[in-house]
Amino acid sequence: MAAIPLRHDVEYPESDGQPMGESTLHREVMAGLIQVLGDHYLDVPDVWVGGNLFLYYEEGNPLASVCPDVLVVQGVAKWPRRIYKLWEEGRVPSLIIEVTSEKTRHEDVVGKQRLYQRLGVEEYFLFDPEGDYLDPRLQGYWLEKGLEKGSYRPLEPRVDGALASRTTGLILRPEGLNLRLKDSAIGEPLLWHAEIRTAWRAAEEKVRQEAEARHAAEEKIRALEAELERLRRER
Repeated sequence: MAAIPLRHDVEYPESDGQPMGESTLHREVMAGLIQVLGDHYLDVPDVWVGGNLFLYYEEGNPLASVCPDVLVVQGVAKWPRRIYKLWEEGRVPSLIIEVTSEKTRHEDVVGKQRLYQRLGVEEYFLFDPEGDYLDPRLQGYWLEKGLEKGSYRPLEPRVDGALASRTTGLILRPEGLNLRLKDSAIGEPLLWHAEIRTAWRAAEEKVRQEAEARHAAEEKIRALEAELERLRRER
C-alpha cells in the first residue's frame, strides 16, 4: 500500500512547464500595471503587488491554483514571492486585474470571476486592450457581502469609461492600448517607467540649459566689467 504524502511534502510548482501564450501587448500591459502599482505602494509596508504567478487556494491540493495577471494584497509583508499560498498568507487579494485576450476571455469572464467571487476577492477588473473581446473593454466588479458569501456586482462606469476602485482609491481608465491608473486623492496619474525616464531627461535638459544660460550671462557680465574698467583707465 502506497504511503500518503504528508501535507508539508506536497509540491506547489512555480510554473506549469508550458510556454507563455500571451501576446507582446498583453505582457506589456500586464507588466506596466504591476510596475505602476508596485511603485505606488513602494513605501507602504503591508501592501504587496504581484502578478503572473500561481495563487494556490487549497492546502494539500496543487491543482487548486489560478494565475492572476495583476493582484494587490493588503495586510501582508513585502517580500519577493514566487507563488502565493492563501492558507499561509491568511489574506485574500483585495484587487485582481486580468488583461484579457482571445485565449483567456472565456476563463476571465466565467471561470476566474466565479473563483475570485468564491475566494472573496473584493474587486475584480477585466481589461481588453484592443476592445476585441469585451464591450466595454474595461469592466469591474465589487464584492457585495451578504449574509453568507458575497456576490459580485458591476461597477458603474463614468462618462469617459473609467472605473473607481473602492479598495485602492485609484481611478482606472483606458488610454490608448493601455490602462491608466490615477490617484483620486491627488488627481495625479501613476507614471509608467518610460514616462518617468522621459520626465527625468526633460528635467536634466532643463538644468543643462539653465546652467549654460547662467554661464553665458556670467561671461557677459565679466566682459562688461572688463570694458568698464578699460574705459575708466582711458579717462
